[in-house]
Amino acid sequence: MAHSIRKVAFIGTGIMGAPIAGHLLDAGYALTVYNRTPEKTDSLVERGAHRAASAAEAARDADVVFTMLGYPTDVEDVYLATDGLIRVAKRGAWLIDLTTSSPQLARDIHDAAEAWDKHAFDCPVTGGQQGAKLGTLTLIAGILEKDAEPVRPLLDTFSSKIFWFEQAGAGQIAKLCNQVSLAASLTGAAEMLALAEQAGLSPQLVAQMVGEGMGGSAQLSRVAPLALEGDWRPGFLAEHLRKDLALALEAADDLQLTLPVTETSFNLVDMLCRVGGSRKGTQALALLYTDEPTSTAAGLDWSLADGDQQDEIPPSPARQRYFTGTKDL
Repeated sequence: MAHSIRKVAFIGTGIMGAPIAGHLLDAGYALTVYNRTPEKTDSLVERGAHRAASAAEAARDADVVFTMLGYPTDVEDVYLATDGLIRVAKRGAWLIDLTTSSPQLARDIHDAAEAWDKHAFDCPVTGGQQGAKLGTLTLIAGILEKDAEPVRPLLDTFSSKIFWFEQAGAGQIAKLCNQVSLAASLTGAAEMLALAEQAGLSPQLVAQMVGEGMGGSAQLSRVAPLALEGDWRPGFLAEHLRKDLALALEAADDLQLTLPVTETSFNLVDMLCRVGGSRKGTQALALLYTDEPTSTAAGLDWSLADGDQQDEIPPSPARQRYFTGTKDL
């Protein structure tokens, strides 16, 4: 354990946050946790963590504060509000955001933290719930490796690899690149399974064949089997992939770049969310290619597809910020 780091706070103990926080607890750090739904911290408290009543309370005495939130709006509120981490964390504290969020917001948080004599960097992760549980996540850090040395032992507790992108916000851009590729692979896997089944082939056998050749992908090997089993439980929420793709399209738009495959993937994931799949795993994209009785039995409601929605998304998500939906940490 780093000699100067004793107290750690973790804000956002959901699907990914809870197992990550657990690794920090197992490593011997004094851990304080906060989640808007207090019950989501119960298992950590039972293992010795202290439960705070607010994000500000959790962070106030911490040497390092981790956040794993849902949307950029959550990140902005937790960091930059009047009682946000930038103001309430102690001088010299490290503020590390594991959320997949806005690159510009990451830069703003970094600059604000430095002005308040604190250190903040973006460090989104990839590897899913399983990686979080096993402590084998890949971290995508927007900071120089040498500058992060004081907190490296903490990062190592829940990761197997770290990529250093050397400047604030760059970790977020790199993570969005990952999500662009992920979404294309996910969509391809869903369409491959649909084509095989419609042609009367065994989807399992076709998936095995494709997976052993040049058409293979992590999505095909890890996510498609869940769809084949009819297991729609989330390892990564569909609504969070929708958010990530909206961020990627926004970043591309800022760079005057068109990403037609990502636009298509976004529209498909958006449709899944609209018809009741927002809290399902991303493998539920395969349900869009099934018949209505099958998708209805899985919990989708196609009558919602054309109705007025509370979370209606603009026609061009790359030109308008869209970060709404369920915001439970």
